[in-house]
Amino acid sequence: MYTKDVLPQGSDDFHQFRFSDIHFNNENRYSFYSWMSNLSDSNAPIRILTLKKNEGHFSILSLGIPYDIIVVYDTPVLSLLCNCSESEEFCIHQKLVLNEIFKNDQVYLFFSDHAYQNYLTKIAVKYGIEDEQQLEDYFEIQCIDGVVKTIKKQDNLLDLSQDILNTATNPDLKRNNKELEQLSNILVLKEHKYYKHPQVLLYRAARAKNGSLKNPVQQLSCEEMIWKSKDITESQFFTALHFLGQNTIEESKQQITAFKKLIKNPLGLEIYQHDKSLSQTIGANSLTQITLRELPKTIRIDIDRVGRFFTVRSSIQIAGQDHALQQLPVVFDYFIQLQQHFYFIEHAQILALFKLFNTTADHLIVHQSKFEGFNKDFLVAMEEIVEVNYLHIPKANSKQIKEQQFYNDTESIIYLEESGDYINLIPTMRYADVEVPVRSRRSIFGFDKNGQKFLVKRDLEAELKIISLIIKQHPYFQEQLDEDFQHFYLHRKHFLELDWFLNVFEDWRNHHISIIGFNEIKANKFNSFKGKIAIHVLSGQNWFNVNVDLQFGKSKGSLKNLQKAIRNKSKFITLDDGTQGILPEEWLNKFEQFFLAGEIIDDSHLQIAETNYTAIDQYFEEQWLSQIAKERLEEIKSKIRNIDQVKPVILSKDFIGELRNYQHDGLNWLNFLDEFNFGGCLADDMGLGKTIQVIAFILDQRKKVKNNCNLLVLPTTLIFNWKNELEKFAPSIKVLILQGADRQKNTFGFDQYDLILVSYHNLLTDINHLKKHTFNYIFLDESQQIKNPESQRYQAVTKLSSRNRIVITGTPIENSTMDLFAQLSFANPGLLGSKKYFKDVYTTPIDGFSNKKRLEELQRKVKPFILRRTKTEVAKELPAKNEIVLYCEMKPAQRHIYDTYEKEFREFISVKDGDEIRKSPMHVLKGLTKLRQICNSTKLLKTDDLSVEQDACKIEMLIEQVLDKSPYQKIIIFSQFVSMLNLIETALAKHDIKVLKLTGQTRDRQHIVTQFQENEAQRVILISLKAGGTGLNLTAASLVYLVDPWWNPAVEAQAIDRAFRIGQAKDVTAIRLICPDTVEDKIMKLQANKTAIADNIISSTYNPIADFMNKERLLSLFQ
Repeated sequence: MYTKDVLPQGSDDFHQFRFSDIHFNNENRYSFYSWMSNLSDSNAPIRILTLKKNEGHFSILSLGIPYDIIVVYDTPVLSLLCNCSESEEFCIHQKLVLNEIFKNDQVYLFFSDHAYQNYLTKIAVKYGIEDEQQLEDYFEIQCIDGVVKTIKKQDNLLDLSQDILNTATNPDLKRNNKELEQLSNILVLKEHKYYKHPQVLLYRAARAKNGSLKNPVQQLSCEEMIWKSKDITESQFFTALHFLGQNTIEESKQQITAFKKLIKNPLGLEIYQHDKSLSQTIGANSLTQITLRELPKTIRIDIDRVGRFFTVRSSIQIAGQDHALQQLPVVFDYFIQLQQHFYFIEHAQILALFKLFNTTADHLIVHQSKFEGFNKDFLVAMEEIVEVNYLHIPKANSKQIKEQQFYNDTESIIYLEESGDYINLIPTMRYADVEVPVRSRRSIFGFDKNGQKFLVKRDLEAELKIISLIIKQHPYFQEQLDEDFQHFYLHRKHFLELDWFLNVFEDWRNHHISIIGFNEIKANKFNSFKGKIAIHVLSGQNWFNVNVDLQFGKSKGSLKNLQKAIRNKSKFITLDDGTQGILPEEWLNKFEQFFLAGEIIDDSHLQIAETNYTAIDQYFEEQWLSQIAKERLEEIKSKIRNIDQVKPVILSKDFIGELRNYQHDGLNWLNFLDEFNFGGCLADDMGLGKTIQVIAFILDQRKKVKNNCNLLVLPTTLIFNWKNELEKFAPSIKVLILQGADRQKNTFGFDQYDLILVSYHNLLTDINHLKKHTFNYIFLDESQQIKNPESQRYQAVTKLSSRNRIVITGTPIENSTMDLFAQLSFANPGLLGSKKYFKDVYTTPIDGFSNKKRLEELQRKVKPFILRRTKTEVAKELPAKNEIVLYCEMKPAQRHIYDTYEKEFREFISVKDGDEIRKSPMHVLKGLTKLRQICNSTKLLKTDDLSVEQDACKIEMLIEQVLDKSPYQKIIIFSQFVSMLNLIETALAKHDIKVLKLTGQTRDRQHIVTQFQENEAQRVILISLKAGGTGLNLTAASLVYLVDPWWNPAVEAQAIDRAFRIGQAKDVTAIRLICPDTVEDKIMKLQANKTAIADNIISSTYNPIADFMNKERLLSLFQ
């Protein structure tokens, strides 16, 4: 920090010491005290010869020899030159002067630019130029022989605070200008006429030409001056003066406080003493100019032993000279007088000490029999504030110091204790087994092996380091240095400010200072340590395991309590010892992300799914990750980056048929996810073959896993469709369907099946035993049925156990992005964080405010785990029209009625020969029509005893489909039976779905068509085959439902073409609703097997029902 430099030529009489990096504007003025060792050994007085900005000339009289010290400051270099002959690099005289610079405000301002400018600003206020940029153009400050003066550089600059201005405008004042210019305010210290207590009064006096006072001397009102005060310091000064002017009470704390404010004398008023022996009234001839000063803290008590007595002497050093206390009588209750200087005694014990010695001519003596009591009751207490020298006790030698370990076994301590609303900080140094408050003057004693007492010198440099550290930590502490307390103090509300005591305690501990008493502070549950965190990320099975060690000193915090604090927006965490740890702001933000990305396992462990690998990459620092975790993270990122280059999978030989290219891509994608045990969402458009992609994947799993038992959860209405597709494409797959009241109610034998089917409805009932089995995969078809995370269905599926999970849906998002959360949080737990996190970060910004940034972020996050192809994207691989079949399985009551009619019709055919059948086709058509009506709804029979109240399976399927699809696609529903359309209309109305209807009785057909085509609110139209088979253009629709397929496929084709025609920009899907194991099912299958029929399907004259007008064909429909 400093270097000794060679002096320039011509400076041989001076040696120089240079500090190379001192910044007076920023330095703590007491931080250099530890450099000033042994200053207390020197009583040499310092005389200020001259001071000007950044320069000073001082003189020190040492042993009768004057030495000159010159100080030059050129920021940041401070040079001190001394003409003494000491061999030390940094001599005692230079130390004394540097100490004076830091301690004496009047000297310090010449070296601190901030202090210098503040002083100029106060002067400038009188002239109204305090806002001028260069005040040094107007004033210069000098100090000559210890007196600071302000020199005006422009003599004509007017002082606007002068009383001459007020007097000039007041016609009641009759003084001439010459007299007015000589008026000045003064302070007068006097004795109360009756109570004999000291008073200080404000007077205005005239001046003679030589500057001396002359009459009249007039008393002024301090109350008026209080109101005219320009700042708080001036106001406090006049308030104190007002109190001392009314002083009629004995010694009190208020008097002491008032005198302390008075001695600061911020206005620099001259002070006079009234000599009542010359005149009882205040006049120029009874006033003598004096100065009021604080008493120097240089009192010393010397104890020595003479025979059987101890001698007690006391003295004080003032201006380099020692004065015995008995030579300085107490005057005006609080002062001692040395020539024209009055020194204020603030401390009651010091005042008592002066009064004690005022009663003796030389010194006090105490008999040895009473000395121990005198020492305990008096000297020990005085050691807290004055220096006590035990001259009769020898100083410790090196051997004694070594034996007692006084310097080797030391400890810096700060004791904390409550005092009303304040917290006291007592800096203490422990020497071996002796503790001494740093701010006291107490001596340390030891005893050798022979019981001889010796004096141990305190390590003042180490003690001053503690003081220097403390006063840097709060501005109030620096002010308290002038007070004679052993402690510093701070109001508890300031002390317990979170950002204060935590930082301060940490600083103290870094300086090896012990803190004692914090936990004893009342109503204080805070932990005194800053939190420290250690995070280690390990790679686990499908998870990243995050180990978090949360320490506050010796106390620990749990992740659950930390999460609770963050959820409550609190900075406090309850620790294992019951104290409250204080959380840094950066922890709150960081761990909020951690908790949203992962799941708490126990007090110190967090799990983050590998699918949420981006959270590891985004929120966790690289040094926290183990090498294995780093490698795993890089492997996942690399595979995801190259997802388009997934290795193709060879289709299982057990798969019957072929996959289209995009379907094979889907199989490859499912296998890619399987490599990492990642779940996913297969979200292809309806009709693109999601079912057969999953079937192919289940077959492929046979060669990968030993136990290939998979669970498929699906709507009841789709069970038959899956069964049919499985039989068609993978008959080798062993299937168990959990359906009906007599279904299996345990998991026994599950492992012998490849696939177990259960409806969402039955899952709720069977969850208690299904959750006990661990499946290879769980597939959810129409997974939008769990889109509500609060629903029973969602709660149930999340209880199921499996190696992996896939959700299947054509509409992953129906209402909001929260739909996606529910499905993907099932497929990939942890991928999207908690529900609250997803809602706050994605749902609200995207759905509520169309936040593009959040939308793109969510897309990047879920892209690897969602596969969606639209018909447009794979159009080249699709037929012109996409036609699929939805099987609707009858409920028991409906099936019973159908079976009854079918049996009756079969018996009717059986007793007829072939000619009778061909000659009476109406009877056959009537019977077939009844069977088809029952497939639609038993209510079409219009026979009360043969109809059921509940909706038929096709109506339930339609409601489900319309509710699911109508928000996104317009829908046409065809039926041959107008009565069936009426039933559908009634059922949809219960779900608040309004429909248009077009039948043979509709008159304004064009209005209906226009409404459907142009009105976005109209999502569904019901049309009878007869009324809508030809002549309609309904290109607004992209979904066509054929409720009861007509015998002639050409008629059906015409109906579908109402949507699929010129001008249609959307993909069109036609869906036939077929009841399995019924006449319509058998006809559909027979038609599919007859290529001739398929080839002739475009012929409008072809009627396939004619093919069945023979007995054998008709009976085949019921086999």
